[in-house]
Amino acid sequence: MNILIIGNGGREHALAWKLSQSNRVNHIYLAAGNGGTALETNMSNIAIDPLDFTALVAFTKEKSIDLTVVGPEAPLVKGIVDHFRSEGLLILGPTAAAAQLEGSKYFAKQFMQRYHIPTAQAVLFKNKQAALDYVETHTMPVVIKADGLASGKGVIVAQTLEVAITAIHQFMESTNAQLIIEDYLIGEEVSFIVMSDGETVLPLATSQDHKALLENDQGPNTGGLGAYSPATRVSPALYKKIMKTVILPTILGMKSEGEPYTGFLYAGLMISPNDDFHVLEFNCRLGDPETQAILFRLDSDLASLCLAAVQGDLYEYKAHWKDKIALSVVMASSGYPGEYQKGYRISGLQQSDNPHVKIFHANTLSHHSDVVTAGGRVLCITALGDTLESAQKAAYATVNNIDYTDAYYRRDIGYRSPLNTCVSTTETVSCPCKNQIDL
Repeated sequence: MNILIIGNGGREHALAWKLSQSNRVNHIYLAAGNGGTALETNMSNIAIDPLDFTALVAFTKEKSIDLTVVGPEAPLVKGIVDHFRSEGLLILGPTAAAAQLEGSKYFAKQFMQRYHIPTAQAVLFKNKQAALDYVETHTMPVVIKADGLASGKGVIVAQTLEVAITAIHQFMESTNAQLIIEDYLIGEEVSFIVMSDGETVLPLATSQDHKALLENDQGPNTGGLGAYSPATRVSPALYKKIMKTVILPTILGMKSEGEPYTGFLYAGLMISPNDDFHVLEFNCRLGDPETQAILFRLDSDLASLCLAAVQGDLYEYKAHWKDKIALSVVMASSGYPGEYQKGYRISGLQQSDNPHVKIFHANTLSHHSDVVTAGGRVLCITALGDTLESAQKAAYATVNNIDYTDAYYRRDIGYRSPLNTCVSTTETVSCPCKNQIDL
């Protein structure tokens, strides 16, 4: 079959790379792809804006696309799935109504409260002065979240009242703005991602993202500067509890409200030292850079899983995983997540013969015979290892061979996990059955 992937980042490169390994796939098109996907065999970049739904539908019909897979959140929130379905086209992702779980933190918080899904205590505000009055009397730190999409940068942990006040003014510039002020939680963040066809849930491998800009998880939030899978912080008992108290209530809740959730669902969790956990956020798509680490471990046919999720046959499948650790290091542009320069030539991209290392491109462009930087997060180097330490060594060895002006990356990705911890295979035995999870 022919597949169209919507998006141009590292997540989309990883999706295309994994989907291309299926013997069911003939060719993959990407709208708009990047400098890395332009170099892959059996892939073609097309110059169509991911938000130009009319042009995408026309292309899908012209090229007899059998399945469209949506990478980023913006097209989903704006209704690309609804648009494609109205044309009778197969597309993987939630409807615009279901994608509100990410598109509106206000909606997501109300949803979690409605279905008793564990989440931080929070107050929702539509009035700037009310929010300012609230933080004046609240103990710091607090977490302040903008309501809409913010590319991973709409959350500020305010350690002081001054920072809180600045964030409120920043997030509530428009008259119809909404924000959430949450209690600050202590613990470790993990990413818990599943696939769903609206009734059946297929859990994917756990992972842990590194969102902070600086080593030791210091500095401002970014879209993610590294990840590894599996998240050793998630024990088998905790894994089952997350499924029962977060994932299933979410899928069943959306179905009961008349908006069955299809596609990938991402729950960002904070796990306390005593194994309590709370949902920090929902995303209506795969995470980035978690996708690169997760798909590097996937031993199943991704094309078959995606098609089953669209056609309602997910209960017939389960995912199998390599008994290894995957670790991803993001190479960014200095200045990210703020101002940065782009257009710099990248050297050292030649892939070695090592099948356990892959350079995924995020924001790159092909320029004549060169590949140049084109955004904040530029590359994502992913490696497999029997232990976290061996995966780290392989990933950073490749990172050290790559060079471009103003390159920046964290040097401690995976530091939270014991270096010599081997992979637990408990997640391979979770078998989804129609309308329920067999744990």
